[in-house]
Amino acid sequence: MKKKDRSFSAICRDIPKRYKMRYENIVCAKFIRRVNRFVAHVELDGKETVVHVKNTGRCRELLREGSTVYLESSRNPDRKTRYDLVTVEKLRGEQPPLTVNMDSQAANEIAAEWLKKGNLFPSDAVIRREVRYGIPALIFVFRTKTDGLS
Repeated sequence: MKKKDRSFSAICRDIPKRYKMRYENIVCAKFIRRVNRFVAHVELDGKETVVHVKNTGRCRELLREGSTVYLESSRNPDRKTRYDLVTVEKLRGEQPPLTVNMDSQAANEIAAEWLKKGNLFPSDAVIRREVRYGIPALIFVFRTKTDGLS
């Protein structure tokens, strides 16, 4: 029996087009080192390549030298880096690696998509993201026409 490809690239290809939270143009690389919060070096096609890291946290337990990482290629020619590091396979000793999303914006994107399609609120509900409310920002604000929203 042929083993099914369940790499991150294959999983991304299998996500239906109707979902907005999709990664396109995924390539696999090996993590070398992190330069700062935003930049890392990876080995891609035998060459050291500078990539943008979509998570400003330390992530030392995830971003280990030699770890497999997945990059999303950008179509924007004006960017400083061609790739975003979006996923890493966390090494776990004898256990198979665990695929971890590094994109810090992904959780809110997924939640917003689900909230819009999940029939949780009335059909006239307006969902606004990251609204300033005093000092902190609210992740989501929900209003309906019955709330007086114009």
